[in-house]
Amino acid sequence: MTAGNGAPTRAIRTPDQRLRIFVSSTLRELEAERRAARAAIEGLRLAPVMFELGARPHPPRDLYRAYLEQSDVFVGVYGDRYGWVAPGEEISGLEDEYRLTPRSMPKLIYIRESDSREARLVELIDRIRDDDTASYKSFSHPDELAELIEADLATLLAERFDASRIAPAASEDGAMARVPAPYTRLIGRDRAVSEVLDLLTSGECRLVTLLGPGGIGKSRLAIAVADAAAERFPDGTVFVMLENVLEPDLLLPTIGYALGIRDTAEVPLESRLRLALEGRRLLLVLDNFEQLVSAAPLLVTLYSIAPDAVFLVTSRTILRIRGERVYDVPPLPTHDAASPGSVSRALASPAVELFTERARAVKPDFEVTAANGAAVAGICRILQGLPLAIELAAARMRLLTPASILTRLDAQLPVLVGASRDLPERHRTLRSTIEWSTSLLRDPERDLLHDLGVFSYGFTLDSVETLGAGRAWAGAEMDALAALVDSSLVDQQDIDGVAVFSLLSTVREYAVGRLRARGEEDLMRAAHARLYADLALREAPRLGGPEQRSAVARLNLERSNLRSGVRHLIVMGDTATAAEVAWRLYLYWWIGGYLSELSVWMQELLEHDGDLSPYTRAVARFYVLWKQMFGTQTPAAIDGFCEVSELFAQAGEAMGSSMALAAAGLAQVTAGDDDLDLAAERLWRGAEGFRTAGARWGEVLILVALGRLEWGRKRDSDALAMFRRALDASVAGGDEFTATIATHHLARALLRAGNVAEARRVYVAGMSVSVALSHDEGIAYALEGLCSIAALSGDVERAGVLAGAAAAIRKRTGQYDAPAFVFHTHDLAAIEHGPHAAALQAAIDRGREYGALEAAEYALAGVPDTEAAATISAWRAEART
Repeated sequence: MTAGNGAPTRAIRTPDQRLRIFVSSTLRELEAERRAARAAIEGLRLAPVMFELGARPHPPRDLYRAYLEQSDVFVGVYGDRYGWVAPGEEISGLEDEYRLTPRSMPKLIYIRESDSREARLVELIDRIRDDDTASYKSFSHPDELAELIEADLATLLAERFDASRIAPAASEDGAMARVPAPYTRLIGRDRAVSEVLDLLTSGECRLVTLLGPGGIGKSRLAIAVADAAAERFPDGTVFVMLENVLEPDLLLPTIGYALGIRDTAEVPLESRLRLALEGRRLLLVLDNFEQLVSAAPLLVTLYSIAPDAVFLVTSRTILRIRGERVYDVPPLPTHDAASPGSVSRALASPAVELFTERARAVKPDFEVTAANGAAVAGICRILQGLPLAIELAAARMRLLTPASILTRLDAQLPVLVGASRDLPERHRTLRSTIEWSTSLLRDPERDLLHDLGVFSYGFTLDSVETLGAGRAWAGAEMDALAALVDSSLVDQQDIDGVAVFSLLSTVREYAVGRLRARGEEDLMRAAHARLYADLALREAPRLGGPEQRSAVARLNLERSNLRSGVRHLIVMGDTATAAEVAWRLYLYWWIGGYLSELSVWMQELLEHDGDLSPYTRAVARFYVLWKQMFGTQTPAAIDGFCEVSELFAQAGEAMGSSMALAAAGLAQVTAGDDDLDLAAERLWRGAEGFRTAGARWGEVLILVALGRLEWGRKRDSDALAMFRRALDASVAGGDEFTATIATHHLARALLRAGNVAEARRVYVAGMSVSVALSHDEGIAYALEGLCSIAALSGDVERAGVLAGAAAAIRKRTGQYDAPAFVFHTHDLAAIEHGPHAAALQAAIDRGREYGALEAAEYALAGVPDTEAAATISAWRAEART
């Protein structure tokens, strides 16, 4: 099917997979128009993709791209404003969304009549009018807009009704784990999707387990079910990949991370999960649960923490817990059961359809014919309808014919299957198909595949090249890796412009098995661990300064391998290197919310056989004590941190000694110790130690803690001075993340002191930095502060929307401040008990629909683009003096 210009049309979703309409416009200016657009879209029983319906914390470009990839039609509504330009960007989000829209996506543009349009928006509209892939119309009123959108979408749907669209897979490391968009169309699973969806929504079971061997398509089915379930779960779906999570104690932290909950151990994770999930009707998908079966009882705990959530699990093993309903995932049918010998009927089977589609991916002109039909049907039958096995065979169509593939399988597969009697039949068939597929590789390609088995999900070409030092395939990795991708043995995706590779878990298991058979598993795992230890120590110095964002992004790109590398260092007894990596990346673990993981690994390190150096013991005890301090709040942590400080001092690690000493002071406050003067002295000495070591980020965190301590002691002026020092230290060190913490504390202190104008400037600057970092907690603090300012000035609408948006972020992330430091609720109280209470509540309800970035845009509407930059520049100039 083609459009009028001869270009292929976009695929449109069938009624059971609703057409998704991406709506782009400025937010506050066109709020009425957005409501009209949403009503028109939903009136056609289509799905509006709008940020106020559930934005998630991703960098702006990633957010737009993710939403656009999951949409089918672009609707642009333009009024007078060009939109807010985020820090570090040259164009507004409005223009960015239009630029990121694929040329092949239908674009419906609606321009409100106006005599006062901003110049940059005029330029954008002029470019749109020159775009031959877009249609555009003018309107004067929201009701007219609704009629235009409804008519145009109805026409488009009638003209372009076709098969479901395909999108690339999502990254593992999103802060809110959205459902991965599949590479390919789902084949032969319509009935399974319907049956599983009925189980999930029946109200009779809390957990459905998709059961089956590797390669049967459990994860792909889970993705399809999650997509189809979108309308049934108004609070969304969270997809948690557990493939690289091996420790049962890390199940809840991993779920928390997928929900966007940053676990710093300051509040018990279960409490944060309870707050974040309370009242939320959502679907939680837990993929590859088999290695965590011993942790399955924790899911029963989640039943009470999240009473309105439903769980979908994929596993090779039954969980055997209360509330579980097992769904056996069947292979794809390979023939017609009524006439199993009929080749013509077999050619209509889902297995043959899958083979044909995957074969065309490597050989576009492939067709099933009378000449090759029997061979194609035979391939699917001998592979027992296993989707992954069929895909591996189809990938060989670039070089072989169906007849030659069948001949080779007939000759080799029975022998290979018979050689692995210790495995279930379908598992044997799949493993044997992988063996057959690798037998067609050249030696360097086969050797590389085996070595890649030590990688966890997501690794780069640079890492492969580093691992290859001294290996037979060294120097040929690019061609060999390309061959593995072509053979469907390795997946490739683009993340922020970097090629990232992964092996399916079944292929990884096979590769590791081959390494083990050659006696090289330990050798390659050690090389892998050293590779990521080197990466960690290379990036660590960049974490505490102006290159922080770049360093965090680099580490996040291969975070799963970084984690598995640390684990293996401990397993192989290299405790010194494990401790060094753990310590030098403290700021990374803290920013990302991975401290619970570190405490688990460090406890294992302490229990390791053999003597530990003072430094290694100090690192391990610090992380374990950090979690204990907030979990149990026992006074024992105070003495423990003092001992750790001495151990660091013995090892000549001055910064570690300072951090542990400051932690002892913090432990005093946490445990309710009455000697606050001693606690303050310890914190202050720790801050001085960080300053001397040039680690300004640590100084900032401790100065903020000192300010909070002074505030709690009713010494407001001392607290204000301490927060100013914290901001100075963060600016001097170039650390953006700690700057957001310093700014919202300083702004609150200024507001309490009655300096509203300066408080507003600080909040705006803090919001700017938080948006640039996609730091939702920092955005929430700024929203609450600006809410207070709006309430004090009598702006009921603005105060309510900001309060609702901040509450939604707090709810989703489980991040709440101590009650003693929450002030905006007091400023709202006068309105809540006055004549405008109903208007305030309506505004709060609207604000709850905003995502973090859209709330930030609303809050900054009308603020000159240069204001935040000017404030930050002034801070830098002041810090230099």
